[in-house]
Amino acid sequence: MKAILIVLDGMADRPVAELGGKTPLEAASTPALDFMAKNGACGTLDVLGGIAPESDSAVLSILGYDPYRYYTGRGPLEAVGIGIRMKPGMLALRCNFATTSNGTELLDRRAGRTLTSKEAAEIAYTINRKVKLKGAKFVFKASVAHRAVLLIKAPSPLSAKITNTDPAYAVGKGGVPEALAKFEKRVIDSEPLEETGPAGLSARLLNEFTSQCYNALRNHPVNKKRAAKGLLPANTIISRDAGDKLPELYDISKRYGKKFAILADMPLEEGIGRLSRMAIVKLPLPTFGKEDHKIRVLKTIASLKKYDCIYIHIKGPDLFGHDGDFMGKKNCIEEIDKYLFAPLLKKIDLKKTIIAVTADHATPCSMKGHSGDAVPFLVSGGKTDADGISQFSERKSASGRLGNIKATELMPLIMGYLKK
Repeated sequence: MKAILIVLDGMADRPVAELGGKTPLEAASTPALDFMAKNGACGTLDVLGGIAPESDSAVLSILGYDPYRYYTGRGPLEAVGIGIRMKPGMLALRCNFATTSNGTELLDRRAGRTLTSKEAAEIAYTINRKVKLKGAKFVFKASVAHRAVLLIKAPSPLSAKITNTDPAYAVGKGGVPEALAKFEKRVIDSEPLEETGPAGLSARLLNEFTSQCYNALRNHPVNKKRAAKGLLPANTIISRDAGDKLPELYDISKRYGKKFAILADMPLEEGIGRLSRMAIVKLPLPTFGKEDHKIRVLKTIASLKKYDCIYIHIKGPDLFGHDGDFMGKKNCIEEIDKYLFAPLLKKIDLKKTIIAVTADHATPCSMKGHSGDAVPFLVSGGKTDADGISQFSERKSASGRLGNIKATELMPLIMGYLKK
């Protein structure tokens, strides 16, 4: 028996008036997902106890790792995902290329979400060449589109006990980050969260980096070209979720006695996959179109010949949620159903394969951000007992026989079905 767990990033949503009071998932035509729901069992996941999670803590939870025990910051996870070597005492942060009017007033946290990976790499080259920190060195690396990673190293150990310069996220309970529904649109000075030399030094270095980046980027050739096209400049770097050490994740394959592999769009999920010792199935940079799904189907079928459990993470729906584009989100879900799930179901034997589908969190279009809402999930194939639910959706799944469970319980549930 094999297992496939597919996470649709930010898929869950809230009712939209323009969609007749339906969510984008409810309004979407999803015959393949509905088939799996009808012939499988459904429920909902409480991802992080009602707190609006970031994808890092959410994915850890879905894979069975309690983030309050294992989480050490998003920065280290992203660093591993893009191949930056990190040692204890270094400081790693997730960054965004952003747009400000003067280095402080925030116009867009993602530079209009139009920055190409090529443009980002050119800007990152300038930052690494021109920005100099007093008493410390750094590596700044662009990853995908507006995303990047910063790694700072100093003669003495640095501390993750600092606040973000990105105002959209806050350090929450137990150090696990929380996505904020409302925030002031300005770049925030990082402050130490404890009265220690390492924390004070870390905050100072991050603020110094942020200030120098704006000076280096405001007249950058890439931004001049973008301005000529009517695009927002990527003239500021905002940072969040500092970490000063790698998390010690258990080997997930040894834990469950199954060989795991991961197919992921983004460095974050790839980093988690590496640290949990999953095999990494390499994918080309995502275009967030139907061609991505065709590649995933081929890679998944090939991977099932070598591995027992495949984890697939699809970024698409989250992008539209953050943009408040409910029609785009609906269409994105329909494309995933048509070009990923439908072909996949034709190529696998559901009697010998468990398929689980869920979201890592909700990204309601009305909020343009994450929420703490429960997310739907289904488990189909193998010897799952059918609910007979007619549609895979937030509301229908809430009445499924699997009920509402903690996200950390999903992986043990899937493993239980594999043993039946």
